[in-house]
Amino acid sequence: MSKHKDAALADYRPCVGIVLVNGAGLVFAGERLDMPGAWQMPQGGIDDGEAPLEAALRELGEEVGLAPGAVAVEAEHPDWLAYDLPEALRGGAWKGRWRGQRQRWFLMRLVAPEAAIRIDTAHPEFGRWQWMRGDDLVAGIVPFKRDIYAAVIGRFADRLAR
Repeated sequence: MSKHKDAALADYRPCVGIVLVNGAGLVFAGERLDMPGAWQMPQGGIDDGEAPLEAALRELGEEVGLAPGAVAVEAEHPDWLAYDLPEALRGGAWKGRWRGQRQRWFLMRLVAPEAAIRIDTAHPEFGRWQWMRGDDLVAGIVPFKRDIYAAVIGRFADRLAR
């Protein structure tokens, strides 16, 4: 995992990530439509002029179909966490503009009924979803994101199922 000062992050796309948990502390994981077998937590870019929390709530709606009132924001990771895309993916992702992503992560608890989760959004990113233990999600994430996921799950471990 790379931790960088903000100035050193200019080559990294600014993003947010959401650790969405249910009442039992299990973590939402969606299987990417463009990469069957690849499971991840909701995440996405921060638009110009958008605050990280605002972006996280927007992304949650876009990817998981949840309105801001469907979740309780419990915590924010204090650091920007960055990862490098593998060299083979850099040219195709974001037209080669970014070296990787820097992310601000939020822990959110689902307070609405589970039926409020709708991955059949206007621009779906996930083909299916499931609740997972955080450690299982870390073990199954693509290797270049594993350190980030381990840091995030570790930071919020006291609120997750073991």
